[in-house]
This record gives sequence, structure tokens and C-alpha cells, in this order.
Amino acid sequence: MDDSFFHSQVRTVWWEEDEADGRAQIGLLDQSLLPQQVVIMHLQHEQQVADAIASLKVRGAPVIGVTAAFGVALAAARLLAERQAVQRELTLAELSEHVHEVSQLLCRTRPTAVNLFWATERMQRCLQQVARTSMPVQQLVALLQEEAQAIAAEDVQACWQMGMYGAELIADGDTLLTHCNAGALATTGIGTALAPIYVAARSGKNLHVLVDETRPVLQGARLTAWELQQEGIPLTLITDNMAGHFMRQGNIRSIFVGADRIAANGDVANKIGTYSLAVLAHAHQIPLYVVAPCSTIDLSLPSGDQIPIEQRKPEEVTTLYGTSIAPAGVAVANPAFDVTPHPYISAIITEKGIVRPPYRENLRELDTEH
Repeated sequence: MDDSFFHSQVRTVWWEEDEADGRAQIGLLDQSLLPQQVVIMHLQHEQQVADAIASLKVRGAPVIGVTAAFGVALAAARLLAERQAVQRELTLAELSEHVHEVSQLLCRTRPTAVNLFWATERMQRCLQQVARTSMPVQQLVALLQEEAQAIAAEDVQACWQMGMYGAELIADGDTLLTHCNAGALATTGIGTALAPIYVAARSGKNLHVLVDETRPVLQGARLTAWELQQEGIPLTLITDNMAGHFMRQGNIRSIFVGADRIAANGDVANKIGTYSLAVLAHAHQIPLYVVAPCSTIDLSLPSGDQIPIEQRKPEEVTTLYGTSIAPAGVAVANPAFDVTPHPYISAIITEKGIVRPPYRENLRELDTEH
């Protein structure tokens, strides 16, 4: 089995240098333009990184965390380069303050995905730990880049491990359902919820995937359908309100979704519409699996009631590609996520293994396994 088995052809975010002046920058696939256009952005400032996260140019909890880590490293490298250009020394105190401020900037972009906070906190801890060694500031900046690269590499590894565990739950001939996009576009690897599907298909299992369009931003229609086509996996795109109809027909064997935050009791925040799917799945006795790395687990929150839910702009609901589809001035609610209570979740698949109820005990035990 060659290395390509565990990798995707899709590349979401990476560290690079500008060909003209050698400045550090972040390469980023603009997901807001898919599938009509494949456009690569080159970000050279932390504000650009924050804007890309907030505007969904990059989305998906794991890759948001990786992008934020790269954003912190980029900010440090940019500040060092500016000081060197004017021959002014960058002090450790200045670097630490800047890293903290940039972390706060990035964390304000999207409140629900805990991977964002996990990644920026890890970058700050990295700086604090190596700062105690009296290492030159230039070397500290380089180590921040290495830490961001390590976070990205670990995400790739976690994806295929989740894929291997989850593929055990998929039989040859299964029809599966997924919601939103939790594939390669949401990670730096082969995805979370789509990872078991990719591994199962690459292992020779014949599958068919029903893809929810995922209103209002249509991540399923625009991104998941595009990804599965690239992979050659048979799929059928459906509107969100068709899911119950197909469940009642008895063809769907299981449902795979991702997560943006998992509370200590196993409650899961994921893209809006996941809760509805979970209730329908429970009524039809269809297992619903949540696939997410351990960085998505937030043991500090006792239940999903404490998970902050991002409220996005009304225009995402009232317009479609710039065309108004609702009466002017209409009141709009646009929560980006909902919370699925843990009794509706059959299992949580992580890179460390498959976690089943009772989640409060088993998630904590998983967190202590190193």
C-alpha cells in the first residue's frame, strides 16, 4: 500500500515563501469560490488570515486550527522581518505580546470551532516553553513555524487514523449519508467524516453516498459533492429536507458527520441541520457517527448547552450568489451550528479509537491516553 492511500489530491493550506522577495506567506485554497473556480490565495499578513477564516475562504474545524497556527507563525516572521529591515532588534517581550495579540485576533473570527483556540494556545505555549531557554529571538520565530508545521502534519496523521477506525463500520454495498463538508477540504489530510468513506472505498468496498446540500452556504453541494467526484465515489446530491424521506425508504445504513466542538458529556456542535438528522436517524434506528480529532473535544464544557453558537450575517440566508430570494427587511436567524445531544450519537470516532457511551467517562479516559 503506497503513501498516497492516506492522502488527498486536495490541498487546503500550506507554508511557503514568496518567489519574488522570499517573504514568508501562507498558501490557501479559496473554498468560497469552489467548485466553479479553483483559486489559490497567498497571505502575507495575519489580518488576511483572520479575514480568510471569518469569510469562509477556509472552513472546517481542523483546517481552521492549522490555518490559525500558520497565522501565528506568519505574524512572528513578518514582525521579525520588519525589524530586520530597519536594523532594529526584536525583543522577546515584543514577540510574546505580538503572538498573544494575533492569537486573540484569530480567535475572534469564529467562536464555535474549538480547534481554533486549541491551536493558538498551543502556539503560545510553544513560545513560552522555548523562551525559558534564552534562545535567540530569530530561532524562536523559526520554532513557531516548525510547531505550526507539526500541527499540520499531525492533522494528516489523525485523518487517516480516523479513516481506518471508521472504515471498520462500513460494509461493502452500503449507502451512507453525510452533512456539510468534513472531507479533505476541512482538514490538511483526507478529512474527518469523509475519511472512513475514502478508506473504505480505496480498500475496494462499493459505496454510495447521499450528500446533504447543507443550507444556507451549501457546503455539501459545493464542496462535498466536488470532493467525492474527484475521488470517483458514487454520490447523489439531495436537499436537506429530503433526508427523512430516504431514511424511511430503508436504504441508508449509517450517517457520518464531523464536529466543531464536543463537550465532556458527548454533546456535539456541528453544522446547522445535524441535530435534525440525528433525531431522524434515531427514529429510523440508523446509527449516526461523529468523526473528529481529539483537538475537537472540549472537556472544560460539561455539556453542549455551554458551547457558543456562531451567528452569521443574514445575507447568507436572504441571498443566493448575490441575488435576493427573500422580501426586503425580513427578520432572519442564521445560527451556523446546532448541538446534537449525546443520546442520539452512536459513537465518536477519533484518531485514538472509537468512543462509545458512556461518553463522559470514556472521553475523559481518551484524553488521558498519551
